[in-house]
Amino acid sequence: MKGRVGIIGIGHGVFGRRSDATVQELAFEAFRSALQDAGIERDAVDASVIGSVPEYHKQRSLAGVVQEYLGLNPKPTWLTEVACASGSAAMRTAWMSIKAGVHDVVAVIGCQKMTELSTPEILALMGRVGEVQWESVFGTTFPAYYALFAKRHMHEFGTTREQLIEVAVKNHYYGARNPYALFRKEITLEKALVSEEVATPLQVYDCCANADGAACVILASEERARALSSNTVWLDGMGSATASMSVLRRPNLTGLPSAEAAAAEAYRMAGISAADVKVADVHDCFTIAEIMAYEDLSFCAKGEGGPFIADRQTYIGGKVAVNVDGGLKAKGHPIGATGVSMTCEIAKQLRGEAGERQVPDADVGLTHNVGGIGQYCFVQILRRD
Repeated sequence: MKGRVGIIGIGHGVFGRRSDATVQELAFEAFRSALQDAGIERDAVDASVIGSVPEYHKQRSLAGVVQEYLGLNPKPTWLTEVACASGSAAMRTAWMSIKAGVHDVVAVIGCQKMTELSTPEILALMGRVGEVQWESVFGTTFPAYYALFAKRHMHEFGTTREQLIEVAVKNHYYGARNPYALFRKEITLEKALVSEEVATPLQVYDCCANADGAACVILASEERARALSSNTVWLDGMGSATASMSVLRRPNLTGLPSAEAAAAEAYRMAGISAADVKVADVHDCFTIAEIMAYEDLSFCAKGEGGPFIADRQTYIGGKVAVNVDGGLKAKGHPIGATGVSMTCEIAKQLRGEAGERQVPDADVGLTHNVGGIGQYCFVQILRRD
């Protein structure tokens, strides 16, 4: 395989209720910004990979519509879909095409328009990501699935409601400082603890919000990256794994086996350990998901995720800064865009461009993007020279 694959450009639009733009306009917003960041024209792009979940859009075959709107025809494009990890699947697909020598410069665009559907419609769609024969037919929803994880984690390890909510407090603190975030307002522990219940023990502030949005990353082969950019961030570890569709067939309900396997592969490929990671963006669709991610990624031992956040070890200045862009919790979760957004944030951190959210001396970063209820997981290790 060819040498390293580098990130030479990043672009990000505002996440939120974007009634001002169609999905292809959201994609263009991020793509244009990434081209400007890379200092290249679109003619330099060999291909595009679009990460999105088509069920949320009236338009079928979304990649073709986006490709045309971006002015990239007749170059190749294709769509990746693995639920909420579709953006990271697009990243891995583009990375593989460059490693294989098929392309030299690829634009990865994660885009999603979710708010045109009602909350009940979205819940029904997401519920079907679970196993439809034996689980979703009984009315399972994403909050209900993660409530099961939370209850079991509390039972086995003594994790508390306050520790769960500490995740939301942290992520809203940093989200308030991110101009691209849906929620740019801090919250208090006291306010969150009396919010409305969603699925016991999860309350409103334990849950991320649906959103519209897009993000773009431009990848290049090592030779092209060194020729085009003096500020390249390298994708040195790319882990991916799966787990059973049914959570009933999982070995436990206190973590995601796909995340553990993907992390191990990514660390091995990059030649590092969890201790080397300075900053991470993890899939905090619910507060318990971030706590499980601490453990699955080996930032702390199994069962210690609750005390880890309570001791502020995932704030800037702690052991590893996690979700200092606000995470899904405050930034919002336009599902196809999320994985690409994570990569944008870590690249920005490694380039030292995160402003008041900057993690000091950040040289190694990680993204952790989960699809479904852990059926898919992608872990990336990013590094700067």
